[in-house]
Amino acid sequence: MKKLIAEFIGTMWLVLGGCGSAVLATGGFGPDLGIGFVGVSLAFGLTVVTMAYAIGHISGCHLNPAVSIGLWMGGRFDAKDLLPYIAAQVLGGIAGAGILYMIASGQEGFDVVTNGFATNGYGDHSPGKYSMMAALIAEVVMTFMFLMIILGATHSKAPKYLAGLAIGLGLTLIHLISIPITNTSVNPARSTSQALFHGDWAIDQLWLFWVAPIVGALLAGAVYKYLSPETK
Repeated sequence: MKKLIAEFIGTMWLVLGGCGSAVLATGGFGPDLGIGFVGVSLAFGLTVVTMAYAIGHISGCHLNPAVSIGLWMGGRFDAKDLLPYIAAQVLGGIAGAGILYMIASGQEGFDVVTNGFATNGYGDHSPGKYSMMAALIAEVVMTFMFLMIILGATHSKAPKYLAGLAIGLGLTLIHLISIPITNTSVNPARSTSQALFHGDWAIDQLWLFWVAPIVGALLAGAVYKYLSPETK
């Protein structure tokens, strides 16, 4: 239960910190505080870095169903813990989105549809109007690389105490690449939380932001297990 509470809190922080920066500080609605894509990318990375050192020793700091699935595929995580972890992550994401919604609604005239609420999308709902196929490829590849970084940084032979920094910087880079394509998911819990509050087309397109990250994670788990199996 302590592990699940930690995952809940950590995923809540990821959504509140990452999506919160996109909703409140990029000029999508209200004043433009100038952080732009770079600032949002850094915010997502910082949520992972901070939580890695805060709860990594409790739950492993997955914060993401794709991460849990990829670690399982790589032989690093017990199958019996998958569903409880995923449930805690999704609920934590929804809690973070709920807090963000209450804060954002404190500004007169706020509208979740007009703002976008950092929702993931493709086609007409992609920031750069990228196609569904482009979004699918981007999300699979970005999640694949994210899991390769995680599996490598947390390997018993990797330098200790640096995993959180490497993973956080990896997520920052992923956002710098793919925010224009999909608003960057690589995390089904993060996508679900925003889609539930946005509704409409975001719910219709949510399938891609579950399927693509899970496929990328499974591929990475299999590849890294072949390249460098954990023998500890």
